[in-house]
Amino acid sequence: MITTMAASCSLVCCEEERDSDKAVIVRFSNGNVQNAEKLGLTMYKNADETNPRKKSRRIMAAESDRLSYVGNNFGAGSLKCNNLCKYYVGVLNKETMQMEVHCAELFNMQPVIPGEIEESEKTQDPTQTYRDKVDSLIEAFGTNKQKRALSSRRLNQVGSDTLHQAVAKAANTVIDQKGLEALQQEVAETEAQGDLAFHLPPCNAGADRPEDVYLFDDFLSPVEFASLEQAGTKMASLTPEELKKLRDDGGCLSVVKHLENLPSVGEARDKISRCAFYLSLLLNLARQRSITRKFGQEEGCPRNIQSKLFKTFTVESFNSGRVQNVVSSSMRSKLAAYSLALLLHMSHMTCDITLLHRDLAITEARMIDVAKSMGLTLIKLPRVKAEEDGVRDTNRQAALVLPLVKYEQSMERRKRKKLH
Repeated sequence: MITTMAASCSLVCCEEERDSDKAVIVRFSNGNVQNAEKLGLTMYKNADETNPRKKSRRIMAAESDRLSYVGNNFGAGSLKCNNLCKYYVGVLNKETMQMEVHCAELFNMQPVIPGEIEESEKTQDPTQTYRDKVDSLIEAFGTNKQKRALSSRRLNQVGSDTLHQAVAKAANTVIDQKGLEALQQEVAETEAQGDLAFHLPPCNAGADRPEDVYLFDDFLSPVEFASLEQAGTKMASLTPEELKKLRDDGGCLSVVKHLENLPSVGEARDKISRCAFYLSLLLNLARQRSITRKFGQEEGCPRNIQSKLFKTFTVESFNSGRVQNVVSSSMRSKLAAYSLALLLHMSHMTCDITLLHRDLAITEARMIDVAKSMGLTLIKLPRVKAEEDGVRDTNRQAALVLPLVKYEQSMERRKRKKLH
């Protein structure tokens, strides 16, 4: 675009310009410069070109015989007018008599007196927090109510610091008396017992009978047990071919073992068949990662039993915009403990934990830890020659014998192989 100003001069508007192409207009805050030719001007730009906020920052420095001047386009000393409006400067070419119009940026140059910056920096403590600054303002300009609240908070802080010092002194005294290693071992034992106890079924260690240590009603209430009547009848009517298929599929060996040895008639047959169905649900749940609302419907699981399983043995997790029920590793330990306690009621207070840990898809060592945390007595049967296509009876057994066994926590750590 060319605009004619007069017969001998015209304006030429430049095309797109970058920030580095902008003209610079300096303004001195303490007066006018009499001899601009003797003034040395230097511009510095931020080295971070990738940061959109820092790449446009500029610092203008001017040196004269008497003073030095500094101006910038950012920070507290910058001019706000650069953001509110645009400045332009015209450069006249006397040969062509055309004036080029360029974007410009205004810098306010302020004198720099040696020693002034250092004194101002000393007055401000760099370690002072925002809370300390607010407290200083309250002390100087706050109301009486604010000052009383500040005084009360500082008194409480002094009391808290005194308490921390007393606790630290007492802790150091205990460490000196017992030793650091002994205290670490006690803490580790307490944490290990607490983690396992959180996932154990309710226990009455002072019971007179083994059946009352882990009450059956804590696993299945009378209402829940009654709702399993139809499912238990279905389990009791399984044919040998169906049991063989169930055994070959794996994951329910403990259930198959009890169904193959069901009592012929009576309440015992009904109870074991219902418990076998509930146990199959626990074992199936332990092998899952995430559970849907259709879990157990194909097997004929009652709605109240399904709700009990979701509430007791799953945790809610948010994934892909929806809430899912997940079986975590800690919930698998809880499933192992409840399955073990249920098997005790099904087998006269004894249980084959070797079959159980295979059904749960956990290690035998983890299964033994669960049995020990429940206070059970571990029994290793002698090796005998097994019959063909038969289940070996030489597995490790767990029995509930009163009084409960209290095992000592082993604190020995396994040495890890160094990677070379």
